[in-house]
Amino acid sequence: MKKILKSRLPGSGGSITLSAVLSLGVVPAAYAQTGAQTGGESAPTQPAAPSGEAAQQAPAADQASAAPTGLWERSNLFGDMGGLRPWLGQYGVTFGLQETSEYMGNLSGGTQRGGAYQGLTEFSLGMDTQKAFGLPGGIFNVSGFQIHGTSLSTRNLQTLQSASGIEADASTRLWELWYQQTLPGGKVDVKVGQQSLDQEFMISQYANVFMNATFGWSALPSVDLPAGGPAYPLSSLGVRVRATPTDAITVLGGVFDGNPAPGKGDPQKLNASGTNFNLGNGTLVIGEIQYAINQPPANNSDAKSNDLPGTYKLGFWYNSNRFADPATGMTGVGGPVTHRGNYSIYAVADQMVWRPAADSPQSVGVFARVMGAPGDRNLVDLGINAGVTLKAPFKGRDNDAAGLAVGYAHIGSHAQDYASAQAVSTPGYPSRSAETVLEATYQYQVAPWWQWQADFQYFFRPAGGIPDPQNPSRRIGDEAVLGVRSTIQF
Repeated sequence: MKKILKSRLPGSGGSITLSAVLSLGVVPAAYAQTGAQTGGESAPTQPAAPSGEAAQQAPAADQASAAPTGLWERSNLFGDMGGLRPWLGQYGVTFGLQETSEYMGNLSGGTQRGGAYQGLTEFSLGMDTQKAFGLPGGIFNVSGFQIHGTSLSTRNLQTLQSASGIEADASTRLWELWYQQTLPGGKVDVKVGQQSLDQEFMISQYANVFMNATFGWSALPSVDLPAGGPAYPLSSLGVRVRATPTDAITVLGGVFDGNPAPGKGDPQKLNASGTNFNLGNGTLVIGEIQYAINQPPANNSDAKSNDLPGTYKLGFWYNSNRFADPATGMTGVGGPVTHRGNYSIYAVADQMVWRPAADSPQSVGVFARVMGAPGDRNLVDLGINAGVTLKAPFKGRDNDAAGLAVGYAHIGSHAQDYASAQAVSTPGYPSRSAETVLEATYQYQVAPWWQWQADFQYFFRPAGGIPDPQNPSRRIGDEAVLGVRSTIQF
């Protein structure tokens, strides 16, 4: 569900975001949401779809030696750390440390007014096994979080689409721990270990500029899957296979444990350290095919084309666990009605629609994502995201980005039926339909390592229209939320 900023490990095809102690102490990039200009996969990095690996194959030491060293020009606040980064790069070791801090306030509606601070420190350690000890095509990754502050959505908003992609329970936790191996020929790679699916699956490049979590790991899987699925700040053991039969086509598939935090209660407390390496809690199967058009040639970064790039994805997931019927007033013999298995089908489109010239930093991109699930076993049976982003909106601000987007979470038919049944016994009890959020945002790059973001969101019918706890005969009022975020790469 969560979207975070991330950095990439060269050739990893995913984000890497570890404890500072591990990062600095081991000698032998992170979310999940990223700005629109990064195209990430997470940032979280990304968090953007796996791409751009060919451009990151140069030796780390060479990259570091050629990188700007001035405070306001270098990519990290600490630079090459007195030569430590390039020295480790010679042995295939990379590490990252990033701090995201934000303050968001509810100006109207919700269950109460007021604001909340949330902070996320991301730590990562990666190793290229060829440089480290001569094994070609191997990547090792470990990452973790120190999460601090409180969640505005939980405390003040009660929304299905969380206002921020970094909202989570305060904790220090392991996130991902995996090994990836590229097979001979370079067309297929396999990743094994603890993984967070929001780093590679269901990702929209242009949606990553936005702060609301639904533009990362959508509200549909985060609400419908056990524990919200293996997505920030949780992960699951599993195997992911990726194949690139052509430059334009990428196929992703994976099998994972079906519940990253089994048990009753808050999933993040049930797996508070991120070290519950669970198996045997059902199975989550996920697959995705991606088709890219007008991509720049990987073997010639200087080539320019007026063609506008785009990426189109089609995917599905299936979870083998049993799922309770949201119409909890309906019971079967021996207890509540449940359904075996759950599934969703989704589609994602990212398309650049305008830029004045092939070498111009300015461009406009649009995105759309639609996913559906059965309404008899899910609180949300339809999720839709769409929006537009403008990179380099002003002259001289080449790395800024502005965006406008909408997120829609439709309440499943059985959950609506249950709300209607409650209204019979409780006059004035609100019906449920859908929650809609509008978001306008602006990212301002102070330096390559420091970014500020201003954000405004407006929620219509929070949670689809649930009762106000202070007056159950009316729904929670529509909400206006203002926020500001700072992100620093150390």
